[in-house]
Amino acid sequence: MSNRSTDTPRIGPYQLSGRVLLAPMAGITDEPFRRLCRHFGAAVAASEMTTADVSLWNTPKSRRRLSFGNDPTPRVVQLAGSDPGQLAGAARRVVDMGADIIDINMGCPAKKVCRRLAGSALLEDETLVRRILDAVVGAVDVPVTLKMRTGPSPQHRNGARIARIAQDAGIQALAVHGRTRACAYKGEVEYATIKAIKESVTIPVFANGDITSAAKAIDVLQRTRADGVMIGRAACGQPWLLTQIDYALREEKKSFAVPEISEQRDIVLAHLESMHRFYGEYTGVRVARKHLVWYATHMECGSQFRQRAVRAESTKAQMRITQEYFARRISGDRAATALGLPWKWCDGENNEPQKEKRRGTGNFGQQQKASAA
Repeated sequence: MSNRSTDTPRIGPYQLSGRVLLAPMAGITDEPFRRLCRHFGAAVAASEMTTADVSLWNTPKSRRRLSFGNDPTPRVVQLAGSDPGQLAGAARRVVDMGADIIDINMGCPAKKVCRRLAGSALLEDETLVRRILDAVVGAVDVPVTLKMRTGPSPQHRNGARIARIAQDAGIQALAVHGRTRACAYKGEVEYATIKAIKESVTIPVFANGDITSAAKAIDVLQRTRADGVMIGRAACGQPWLLTQIDYALREEKKSFAVPEISEQRDIVLAHLESMHRFYGEYTGVRVARKHLVWYATHMECGSQFRQRAVRAESTKAQMRITQEYFARRISGDRAATALGLPWKWCDGENNEPQKEKRRGTGNFGQQQKASAA
């Protein structure tokens, strides 16, 4: 039986625009990337994980993580911690700042998080889980959601019990990564527990973990009966994947093609400009490097582009190198040489200009320029 549908889940008062969510990812889902992914169909794009210790919120990094005023509704802030009172207080603070939904992190397997008995380490202590969720839900009048894993270890998959505790506490949606804390990101994702979680609660459940294509998303929903999917690192360097999955889950008769090369140029340049503007010169260049590496993995002749882009020491250099790469991809080396562009990008590689593909991105670059004006 197909699990594709035009129906979309609801989180509290928010009827979501689709069934594809962007996973919160530390160091990745900053304001520029969230806006980009919302444009490409993410119904929700949560902030990076933010500590519940408000005494640490005055650092530049924390202030940027709490910059969500320009996000479209619903604005989701993810909090991490292990003290119920501290998490409740932090939740009240971010709601006062304009958050529409609070997400609690019980899914991060990173050692520096789990050492503080936060993230997925909390799954070991079901009593503490209940106390935290009761405290946060009781502290705010906005929906509270939970990001979790299937359990502490393969020998102790208590995800269904955690899900029932969450629902009883008033949690309004779950996102479940199909590995345990002990597994981290190794091995195959296990979907049977996600299915068991879905069967144990009535609130929306979103499946997460290694969903890298529209076909995989459909397969995961058929296997788990989840209400939607949450996409993580697969969206890095190809945010249009979110649109491809969204089209597939809506049973669209037309598929969404990879954007044509001129559209990819506009997307990458607009994303670069957005990061440079958000972070400033020094930090902007360094944050942008990893995104350029991810874009390069999906590009023809991307290795040469990557080698030059990661060495750029200024925002102007990053923009120039990116513009030159796309000029050669679009015009071909001979035409680009006539324009005075310096490098032949594809020595020993296929450097034919990419054939035109159907439009469908809604001209993200132009929209970004207009919104910044």
